[in-house]
Amino acid sequence: MYFLRRLILAVPLLLVISFLGFSLIKLAPGGPFDKERKPASPEVERNLAHKYHLDESFWKQYLRYLGIGFERDEHGKVHWFKGGLIRGDLGPSQQYRDHTVNDIIAQGLPVSLSLGTMAFGFALGLGIPAGFFAAVKRGRWEDYLGSLLAILAVCIPGLVMGPVLVVFFAMRLRWFPVALWESPWHAVLPMIALGLYFAGRIARLMREGMLNVMQSEFITAARAKGMSETVLLLKHAVRIAILPVVSYSGPMLADLLTGSFVIESIFQIPGLGTPFVNSSLNRDQPLVVGLVILYAVLLLGLNLLVDLAYMVLDRRVKYE
Repeated sequence: MYFLRRLILAVPLLLVISFLGFSLIKLAPGGPFDKERKPASPEVERNLAHKYHLDESFWKQYLRYLGIGFERDEHGKVHWFKGGLIRGDLGPSQQYRDHTVNDIIAQGLPVSLSLGTMAFGFALGLGIPAGFFAAVKRGRWEDYLGSLLAILAVCIPGLVMGPVLVVFFAMRLRWFPVALWESPWHAVLPMIALGLYFAGRIARLMREGMLNVMQSEFITAARAKGMSETVLLLKHAVRIAILPVVSYSGPMLADLLTGSFVIESIFQIPGLGTPFVNSSLNRDQPLVVGLVILYAVLLLGLNLLVDLAYMVLDRRVKYE
């Protein structure tokens, strides 16, 4: 029942998010056709506004975007709005004139998903062992070194890390390609640049979780009974210490899957990052709102998976 309620409540929540995104882009100054190469004549501007229904009232535009409502055509016949969010149609892009928002998402999302999934695996594969060994070696040089590297990873943004990786590994050593998205080798540097920050966050969360668990009473009791330290840490302590990482993994994965416009711009990756930035700058309303809704759906779905993972990892957690 808990997960069913969450799914039902997600529908009005997505409506609220779509309304906020639709309203905020309307409040922004300027219009989607202000940056054309040549200023359009008043007649052309009126035709464009009519084509994209920008000459209608705010509420009619929003209801049309949802696909709720009806209108009369030139023959006086009444018919429902075509397409709309409730039918899975996110509308036409106002900047990419030959593409709909669904087309742009269908082209860019697989690339962003691939990059985000690899960066997610890299962050977990590096951050969890680093945090684990730093906690086990608490107070030793391994702990200090691991904590220092984790802090550096968090403090150095991808905007800086990306060019550094390109200069050192691509241009000087020539181990990897500089940019584009054509082979598995092209994914190595952007994966590291995107996932390194999150690896540092995970390492810090894992270290704190392990330190808290290692001071628990059941750990002390298990040691008193003579349980092997390796079995105690790997089988019992990690299971509880990793819960903060699981909580953080949902929003983190949503961030990674929707792509990073900085990393995608540096490495010229054809994901969703560049369209999102360009649509925001050019006030491409359908594309902005469509990508916001996509991010919200990913975030809600991944948070549900996090709750399910909590039940699997910690049997004390019960949802009613």
